[in-house]
Amino acid sequence: CSPPDPSRPQKVFKEGLLEKRSDGLLQLWKKKRCVLTEDGGGDSGKVKELHFANMKTVDCVERKGKYVYFTVVMTEGKEIDFRCPQDEGWNAEITLQMVQYKNRQAILAVKSTRPADTSARLAVSREGLMGCPGPGITRGPLLINIKL
Repeated sequence: CSPPDPSRPQKVFKEGLLEKRSDGLLQLWKKKRCVLTEDGGGDSGKVKELHFANMKTVDCVERKGKYVYFTVVMTEGKEIDFRCPQDEGWNAEITLQMVQYKNRQAILAVKSTRPADTSARLAVSREGLMGCPGPGITRGPLLINIKL
């Protein structure tokens, strides 16, 4: 993972403490200062980043006592367990931002597969209610160009 590019400021959606379960034998919970940004989140100490591009899903949401437990599943299959106080909503915010990131990427992928000058034409009727044209409007379709 690489540190964030300081020349490209990112919008911060959420910032605060999140607990991550260690991978060791004891699997202790360690507090991490986390920042959730447009491309993903990371803890600020050693700057470990989890990019949305590498995330598959947020799973296993469970409420137990004062905590919400959830798992971030990475595309390579690695699972990272987190917990936070129920009222902080980290799991919901991570899920929301991940879905929005994936949607932006899907739109960019569709746009990149189309020729640059492609436009869609949408035929809109000039007729008003009951098939009657409005004042000063002649019959026939109106074409609206929509850039894709």
